Order: sequence, then structure tokens, then C-alpha cells
Amino acid sequence: QVQLVESGGGLVQAGGSLRLSCAASRSFNSRNAMGWYRQAPGKQRELVAALSSSSSTKYADSVKGRFTISRDNAKNTVYLQMNSLKPEDTAVYYCNAGRFFSNVYVPSDFWGQGTQVTVSS
Repeated sequence: QVQLVESGGGLVQAGGSLRLSCAASRSFNSRNAMGWYRQAPGKQRELVAALSSSSSTKYADSVKGRFTISRDNAKNTVYLQMNSLKPEDTAVYYCNAGRFFSNVYVPSDFWGQGTQVTVSS
């Protein structure tokens, strides 16, 4: 069983940047796809970015051009670089170890505990 631990959240002003990290408790196969989700108060959890084993990426329209997902297999870590942050990016961010099926990211039951991102206006 994979355990995922997110870090890097915090309070930032609009226009600022943050880099989230998701560390896996054991070596995850480079064939694992990884995803970042977020959940704002009163809203459903939504997929923000996903990274396939072949390094192809998918992003929510709301973050395209601002967020970048990447991984470092040697460190068992996945990152989410967030630039030009907006107040509407405020949410708890979660990472997930899932898979791609027909070019769609399918989450697994392996979730981290989440990290809070708050963007002030």
C-alpha cells in the first residue's frame, strides 16, 4: 500500500507562486500515473493535473498555463508548481496514485491527507 504525504501549501497573495510536493512512502513504479486534486469548501473534489507514466500531462482548463505537474522518480515525489495564483485557487490540495484509461485519469483509493492553499486578494 502506498502512503502519500503532501506538503508545500500555505498562504500567498494573488499573483504569487507555490510548489506542492507529494512524497510516496515506498518506491512507486514509474508506470504509475499521478494526479493532483483540490477541494474548495462546499464544492466537489476536482482533478487539477495528472501525469502519465509516459510523461504526458492533463490539466483542468482553469489552471492551464499556470500550473505544472512533474515527478522525480529517484525521490518518489510528484510536484505541482503553481504560478499566477488566484483567490479561486484556494482549496485543500490532494495527490493521488492512479492510472490512465483511454486517456482519462482514473483515481485510486490512495490519497494523501491534503495540504491547504489559501490565496488572498
